[in-house]
Amino acid sequence: MTLTDVPNLRLENQKISQTSFTKPEEVVSWMGAMQAQDYLGSLWAIGLRTKNYTEKDVEKAIVERKIVRTWPMRRTLHWVAAQDVHWMVRLSSERVIKTYAAHMPMLGLSEEIISKARKIVTKALSGGKCMTRDSIYRLFTEAKIPADQSRGIHILWRLGQEAIVCFGPRQGKQQTFTLLDEWVPQKRKISREEAIGEVTLRYFTSHGPATIQDLAWWSGLTVADVKAGVASVKSKLEEEIIDGKQYFMARSQSKITQSQATLLLPAFDEYFISYKDRSAVINPEHISEVNHGLNGMFAPIIVINGRIVGTWKRDIGKKGITVMPQPFNKFTNADRQQIAAAARRYGTFLGFSVRVK
Repeated sequence: MTLTDVPNLRLENQKISQTSFTKPEEVVSWMGAMQAQDYLGSLWAIGLRTKNYTEKDVEKAIVERKIVRTWPMRRTLHWVAAQDVHWMVRLSSERVIKTYAAHMPMLGLSEEIISKARKIVTKALSGGKCMTRDSIYRLFTEAKIPADQSRGIHILWRLGQEAIVCFGPRQGKQQTFTLLDEWVPQKRKISREEAIGEVTLRYFTSHGPATIQDLAWWSGLTVADVKAGVASVKSKLEEEIIDGKQYFMARSQSKITQSQATLLLPAFDEYFISYKDRSAVINPEHISEVNHGLNGMFAPIIVINGRIVGTWKRDIGKKGITVMPQPFNKFTNADRQQIAAAARRYGTFLGFSVRVK
């Protein structure tokens, strides 16, 4: 196996080049967790990995409590399957909360304020209620808890890390919060060691070939934890040395099929963001064009034959969607035809007609 084989295997294992999944929750469970900072983009990330699903279908899975949006790792929003959300949040929450404890005084927050906010939110949301962020902020303000200058979202993040709140369904275009235990009661308890092993196996199964460092980056676990996880599931993993680096994937996944696909993937898609080393799928000189000057914001990407070859934007008007490709290098006519076909699939997902500018 060589580095040029890695993109094709990842496309297959991430269920992008082909999929048998028919439900959003199957995709999210397979992936372990899927980044969800860009809400609308993350719906497409799930949809493109299922057969014939639309944006409305994915949002239905949210309303039906099949998938949950919260902060399970790296202080970053992800989709997690309902049956996994409790143990996954608790796996890294203690370490993450300790890491960011130093930020609280800078924001004018304290454990006393967090405790007060916790009681307010728990009371306000009890009984299955869902409230928008602004509504919760008003409760904070009435209680003289500062919610401006990112304080409010930090409090909600902290309550998310404590497995107290999670996101509920949208109210119009507004996101809501609800109590996690009421929204999806915990049905499964596993030890920390079991959780590390399960995250390890799921990651290398759905994201492989990948390295220990990739998994540590994706999960927020320590390298020592990841190595322990690899040791606990090693009989189910296959190891490859590529360019002197140790890669893992699930056994029986080493069949390499050359992908000829042209894809429009959303911002923050797992295909790009879930690896510490992204050089297998993109020339390093172009990373800043996806990562917007390395500022933490990511653009939607165009993938041809496994390689990231450009970014794209969309504009939704009264007559439909306009997709605007932005190549790293000039596209051929054949490339443009394939991009137009990929754009039509995206339009079908959204229920809009689409044109490529």
